[in-house]
Amino acid sequence: MGTRQGLLLELLEPVVESMGCQLWGLELHSSGRRSTLRLYIDKPDGVVLDDCERVSRQVSSVLDVEDPIRGEYTLEVSSPGMDRPLYTIAQFEQFAGEDVSVRLRVPYEGRRKFKGRLAGVEGNDVVVVVDDHEYLFPVESIDRAKVVPRFGKDVTRG
Repeated sequence: MGTRQGLLLELLEPVVESMGCQLWGLELHSSGRRSTLRLYIDKPDGVVLDDCERVSRQVSSVLDVEDPIRGEYTLEVSSPGMDRPLYTIAQFEQFAGEDVSVRLRVPYEGRRKFKGRLAGVEGNDVVVVVDDHEYLFPVESIDRAKVVPRFGKDVTRG
């Protein structure tokens, strides 16, 4: 995680937690003079629109006072959803056994994108099985990872 994102996480995590939610992750994207700060919040019983609005108002107030983002920015607060992004080793452990898509910061064996089953975690490495081949990716080498949602039953034709 970049230094600015780390500072934002440090600043905003206690705010989100004080409102009964977990700060699942955050992303800061800059495009010219404009930035977008996206927060993903979660709760054991699920996130509703009211949670997003309450957290957005509170986080907005803190950002206005602390002013950690230069220039104009848009704040977005949402649930991680079914295709939730994964950021931490603990989150990768929690979703072991699920299908994931992973994009690396730099290519490995000539490619940056991998899609397979999240087998688990070994130390600081994320283990992904793609076509019966096991890959170990250091968590810091992962640019983006998401759970691939499953819809309905898997049907095998025989």
